[in-house]
Amino acid sequence: MKLCLLSITASHYRKRIYQLIDSSFDCRFIFGKDNSTVKRLDYSFFKDVKELPNIKIGNSKWYYQPQIMASTKKYDIIIDDLGAFCLSSWMLHIIKFFRGQKVYCWDHGWYGRENFIRKWIKRLYFGLADGTFIYGNYARDLMIKNGFNSRKLHVIHNSLDYDHQLEIRKQVKYTGVFEKHFGNLNPVLCFIGRLTPVKKLDQIIDALSIIKDRGKKCNLVLIGEGSEYKHILDKVENLNLLKNVWFYGACYDEMVNAELIYNADLCVAPGNIGLTAMHAMMFGCPCISHNDFPWQMPEFEAIVPYKTGNFFERNNANSLADVIQEWFEINNSSREQIRNNCYKEIDENWNPHKQIEIIKEVIYG
Repeated sequence: MKLCLLSITASHYRKRIYQLIDSSFDCRFIFGKDNSTVKRLDYSFFKDVKELPNIKIGNSKWYYQPQIMASTKKYDIIIDDLGAFCLSSWMLHIIKFFRGQKVYCWDHGWYGRENFIRKWIKRLYFGLADGTFIYGNYARDLMIKNGFNSRKLHVIHNSLDYDHQLEIRKQVKYTGVFEKHFGNLNPVLCFIGRLTPVKKLDQIIDALSIIKDRGKKCNLVLIGEGSEYKHILDKVENLNLLKNVWFYGACYDEMVNAELIYNADLCVAPGNIGLTAMHAMMFGCPCISHNDFPWQMPEFEAIVPYKTGNFFERNNANSLADVIQEWFEINNSSREQIRNNCYKEIDENWNPHKQIEIIKEVIYG
C-alpha cells in the first residue's frame, strides 16, 4: 500500500513518528517550505521526500502548494496535515473520488471557539475526509456533538522523541541541583520553552510573589530564552525575587534538561501548555496550566487533576498561587507516586508507538 503524507512544515518534534510511518509503509513525505522559525527535520532519514512552497493568498489564512496533484497521483492513501485553509487539500479531497484514493486528515479538529464561518469551513472539510486523526478526546467529543460520525474520528495524541527520551529517563536521578543553586529546600517550579509573550510567564512571577506574601516560598527555574527575558527579569527584581528565580537559559542537551525537570517538583505553564506537558511528564514532573480549554493546546489532556497536575483559572495569578500551594499541601509526601503517574500517562498515550498502532489499525482496517 502506497502512502503519501503531506504537511505544512517538517516539524522536528515529529521525527520519531515520521520514522515509524516511513518504515511501516511505502511512503512519500511532502513538506511545505516557508519562513517559519520552527526547527525543521533533517531529511536524510526519509526514503522519499519532496518540498513544495507554501504560497499565501493575499493577506488571508488561505494558501496552496503547487504541483500537489501531480505529486500525489500514484498513492493509495493520503494523510493530509495541510489544514482546512489549504486550497490544495480541498482539491485532493475532491479528486480522490476519480482516483480511487482515500484521504485522511491529521488535525487539531475542533477547538470550541470557532465562529460561524470557521465551523462551516471545518464541517465541509472534515466531512469530505475518509477519516480524521485528531490530537485529543476533547476535540473528538466536540466534533461528535457537532454531528460528525464518531467512527471516522481517531484520537492520535501528540508525541516527542520518546525512544531517545526513554533511554535518558532510565539514567536520570536525584542530584540536588536546586538545593545547590538556591541554597534552600523550597519546592521548585520549572518552565521549559521559549520566553515569549504568549507563554504569559509574568503570571508565574506574580504567583510567586503572592505565595511569598502568604509566608510561603517556592523557587523557580526558567529553562529557555526569548524576547520576554528582560521584562521577566525586571519584574523579578521589582518584586525582590532574584534569590528565588534561576534564569538557566536555553539548553539543547536533553540529559541536562532531563536532570532539571526530574529534580523539579512542578512544571507551570500559564499560557497554553502544548508540548511542554509531554516534555515535563516524560521525566516525571507534573504540570499546571489554565482551565479555559477552548484556548488550550490538545496536550492539556495529559493533565489529570491531582494525579499528573492541575488547572487554574486562566489569567488569574491568585488562582495560580492557590493551585500551586494546594498542590504542595496535598502531595507533599507523594512525589514518587506523582512521578510514576506522569510516566504512565506518557507511556500509555503520548508516544509514537501508540500513534503508529492507531494509524495502521485505521488504514489497514
